[in-house]
Amino acid sequence: MAETYHACTAVLATRHGKQAVIGPPLSAHAGLRLVVPEDLDTDSLGTFTGEVPRVAPMRDTARRKALMGMAAAGLPLGVASEGSFGPHPSIPFLAAAHELLIFIDAVRGLEIVEERLSPETNFAAIDLAPDADVDGFLAQAGFPDHALILRSDAGLVKAITSRTMLDAALRMARGPARLETDMRAHLNPTRRGEIGKLAEKLARRLATPCPACAAPGFGAVRAERGLPCSDCGAATQFISLLINGCSLCGHEVSLPRPDGQFFATPAQCPECNP
Repeated sequence: MAETYHACTAVLATRHGKQAVIGPPLSAHAGLRLVVPEDLDTDSLGTFTGEVPRVAPMRDTARRKALMGMAAAGLPLGVASEGSFGPHPSIPFLAAAHELLIFIDAVRGLEIVEERLSPETNFAAIDLAPDADVDGFLAQAGFPDHALILRSDAGLVKAITSRTMLDAALRMARGPARLETDMRAHLNPTRRGEIGKLAEKLARRLATPCPACAAPGFGAVRAERGLPCSDCGAATQFISLLINGCSLCGHEVSLPRPDGQFFATPAQCPECNP
């Protein structure tokens, strides 16, 4: 019989309201209820604004955050989210959001991670030189629905959510000033939407049992490259197979590409088109 998390409770380690977008999918698909500890200092693991540097990779930080929540709540199930923002890795001049969700089951010894890379982000910044197009930046950033941060020699002003607050911060600024999007989830609706999409993916995976051992959480673990060239048959760098697996017993299933493509074109082949 398949094992499930129906009617179980997990702790979500967050101080930025992520339960609003992570909780509903986990409840709907996996039957999992979330609790959020009060006053959990997840900022001690790093902050977007840099007061506390993030020294560990995203996955390690998310794991530590989940374990922190589990210890605080005294629960064996934990969830945590991490995000990073910067240039898109393959599309020039475009920003990208990289979101990660981790689920830890200390009883079964499971650790399940889902990730999402998306251009759906308002991540941006502008140096406030005399000729800066501040109004254009505000429109691009989705202000005031999305909060802003102002950096200057006078210090850091976060959670700016109105023109009145922005004007007051600008009057107090000294020296070079930089206006940035506030990427904390409770102040960034676009980011909350991306976290919600990733939570849906995690929830569906938690509801999927392993065909070998029936443990929950069977899903994508890696992709294998080597899609053959349609002309010469040489392996290319394109994905050929998707591998679903179980984090508990290690059982794996190979799946073809979902787009139905079985060959790369000669133009994509390093042998035909060196």
